[in-house]
Amino acid sequence: MSKFSDLINSPTPLLVDFSAEWCGPCKTMAPILSEVSKELNGKAKIIKVDIDKNPQAASAYGIRSVPTLLLFKQGEIKWKQSGVVAANELLSVIRRFI
Repeated sequence: MSKFSDLINSPTPLLVDFSAEWCGPCKTMAPILSEVSKELNGKAKIIKVDIDKNPQAASAYGIRSVPTLLLFKQGEIKWKQSGVVAANELLSVIRRFI
């Protein structure tokens, strides 16, 4: 868990995708997140957290539905959204914090 703590406390924006293997909309997000990651070219990080394998993390951040995306910068949650989010919207949000 310390690695997760290091990532969220970084000055580099971190988008966390809380998801589950059984979730259809989560599967829809995978190629969107891949596209966003390529577009950002290392200016922000994106990680996936499986709520079934990490229930303590899901609980700690009040995740009630998946997919839920949280954007962290220097330990603070800067943005949170549940559901599928379009690539252009995600890029717009993340770029505000780069």
